Amino acid sequence: DYHPPDPDSCLSVLSSLHPDCEYIFQLEREEQRCLRYIAEQNYSCLAFWDSVVCWPYAAVGETFHMACPAVFSLFGNNTGLVSRNCTSNGWSQPFPPYHIACSVDDNIHIPEESYFATVKLIYSIGYGTSLFFLSIAVVILLLFRRLRCARNYIHIQLFVTFMLKAMAVFNKDAKLFASEDTDHCTLSTAACKASVVFCHYCVMANFFWLLVEALYLNTLLLSSFHHSRRCLWGFGLLGWGVPIVFIVIWIGSRVYFEDTECWDINEDSPYWWIIKGPIVFSIGVNFILFMNIIRILIQKLNPRLIQFNNSDQYRRLTKSTLLLIPLFGSHYMVFNFLPDYFHVSVRLCIELCMGSFQGLIVAILYCFLNQEVQKEIHMRWLRWQDNSYGVVLPGAKGSQMDTPF
Repeated sequence: DYHPPDPDSCLSVLSSLHPDCEYIFQLEREEQRCLRYIAEQNYSCLAFWDSVVCWPYAAVGETFHMACPAVFSLFGNNTGLVSRNCTSNGWSQPFPPYHIACSVDDNIHIPEESYFATVKLIYSIGYGTSLFFLSIAVVILLLFRRLRCARNYIHIQLFVTFMLKAMAVFNKDAKLFASEDTDHCTLSTAACKASVVFCHYCVMANFFWLLVEALYLNTLLLSSFHHSRRCLWGFGLLGWGVPIVFIVIWIGSRVYFEDTECWDINEDSPYWWIIKGPIVFSIGVNFILFMNIIRILIQKLNPRLIQFNNSDQYRRLTKSTLLLIPLFGSHYMVFNFLPDYFHVSVRLCIELCMGSFQGLIVAILYCFLNQEVQKEIHMRWLRWQDNSYGVVLPGAKGSQMDTPF
C-alpha cells in the first residue's frame, strides 16, 4: 500500500531551506515516490500524481480520502481531507478542492511564475534606465573642470555604486536564471557564487556611500567644512573598504561552514548577518543623520535667526535635503528590522521594483537638476555658439558655483 510520508519528518528536513525552494523539493520527492508506486500497479483507476498528492490504485466505485499534503503547512494548514471517486471514466475531480479542504488562505499561495516574471521585467527596466542616465551624469561631472570638487567627487562615487549594483543584478540573473530549465534551488557553480558575491558587495558599497553622503551633508551644515585629501581618502575607505572586509569574512564563513547551493539562500543563516548587520546599521545611522539634518534646518530657518543667515541659501538647502530623504535609505526602515521573508511580495515591489529606479532619481537630483551643472552646460552651449558664429553672447564669460552641495 501507498503510505504518505510523515509530515513532521518532512518539515524537519525542510526547515533550513529557502521558502521558495521548500515546496519544490518536497513535491519532487513525493512525485518520484508516486511514479515508482504507479509502475507497480495495474487497476481500473491507476495510481497517478496530480501535482500535489499521489492517489493510489482503485477499483470502480471506490472512494479514497487523502489527508492534505504536508507541503500545505508552509502556506496554511494540512489537517483536512480531500476525496476522489473511482468511476468507469477514471478518477473524479478532488472534492472539496484543495484550497478549501486544506484551509489555504487566498493571500498565501505558491509564487506564480508570471508574478516573478513581471517583477523581473520592472526591475530590469528600472536598472537599465538608471544605468543609462547615471553613465551620462558621471561623464558630465568628469567632463567639466569647474564641477570637479569634493562634493561632486562623493556624488560620482555614489553614482558608480548604483551603476555597479545594476550590472551586478543583471550578471546574477544571467548566472542563476540562464534558462527556464535552470534549477536555481540546487545550482552550485563557481561562476554563480562569484556573481552572488559581487552583487552583495555592490549593494553593501551602495549603502555605505549613501552613509558617506549623509555624513558629508551633516558636516556641511554643522560647520565650515574645508575638505582635505586625507578626509576624501577616509570617505573612500569607508565606502569601498569596509564592505570588502565584511564580504571577505562572509565568503570564508560560507566556504567553511555553509557551502550550499549558490550562496543566494540565506534564511535562518547566522552568517547572513555578516552582510545584513552592517547594512542595517548604515540604514539606522542614515536615518538618525537625516533627523539631525531636519532639526538643524528648522533651527536655521527660524524667522528670528533669518537676519543672521543667508536665508536663500538655506531655503535651497532645505528643498534639496527634503528631496534627498528617500535616497538616504528612509524607505528601507519599513522592513529593516523584520525577517527577510516577511511579506515577500511586498518586499519585492519595494526593494526591487522601486529600488531599481533609485539610481535614476539620484542622477536627476544630484546632476541634472543641479544649478551648477545646468549653468556649466548652458555656458558650454553659449561658447559653442560663440565659436560657430563669432558672436560673444551674454553669460558666456563664466559662472560661479553657488549651490550648497
